[in-house]
Amino acid sequence: MDKTRILIVEDEPKLADILSKYLEKADYETRIVADGADAEHAFSTFDPHLILLDIMLPNVDGIEICKMVRAKSNVPVIMTTAKVEEIDRLLGLEIGADDYVCKPYSPREVVARVKAVLRRVTLNGNGQKHDIEDKLRLNEDTLFVSFLTNSVSFTHVEFLLLKSMQSHPGRIYSRDKLMNHIYDDDRIVSDRTIDSHIKKIRKKLHGIAPEHEFIHSIYGAGYKFEAQSE
Repeated sequence: MDKTRILIVEDEPKLADILSKYLEKADYETRIVADGADAEHAFSTFDPHLILLDIMLPNVDGIEICKMVRAKSNVPVIMTTAKVEEIDRLLGLEIGADDYVCKPYSPREVVARVKAVLRRVTLNGNGQKHDIEDKLRLNEDTLFVSFLTNSVSFTHVEFLLLKSMQSHPGRIYSRDKLMNHIYDDDRIVSDRTIDSHIKKIRKKLHGIAPEHEFIHSIYGAGYKFEAQSE
């Protein structure tokens, strides 16, 4: 059986080597590319199942590479950056990355993220939703959210927030991006307002699906929707 292939696009040799060794220990096949200009050729010839992609690269940066990949494929992309503030910029661009990891990071954490993203892709492959996510239903006409036989009423803003995140499971949304989804009149809304809405959404979802968690906080980045059993 062929191994799952991970393309590592990273210009720091020691870091790339460590990641490669940890991933190979986890039974993945890896290839390392250090120059952004070589990434497209490696993507075409190696045909990876997932890409670990640094932002700051020689010649062609990670953002442009991610755009190139998305124009051709839905292969998962995990982007890495040494600057926490870059996360908001990446989310604002919505370039299609599946996850983000900030340097310095633990190689074990990266392997865990890789496994989680690949597991989600496998579960959602061939047009099939994750079983738990499939049971959570949103009725836009009534603003009711249902899980199996249980249902709860949402406010319009709460419904829009949940719908935005649910439409792209696993994607991380910054608070600014979520504000743009629910307010189209350029009003000024504080981060605490979004946090308050998210808190209420979690409480309502817990009421109809107490054994599952749907909304996750991502430190320094925002929130994402991903169904998990508690």
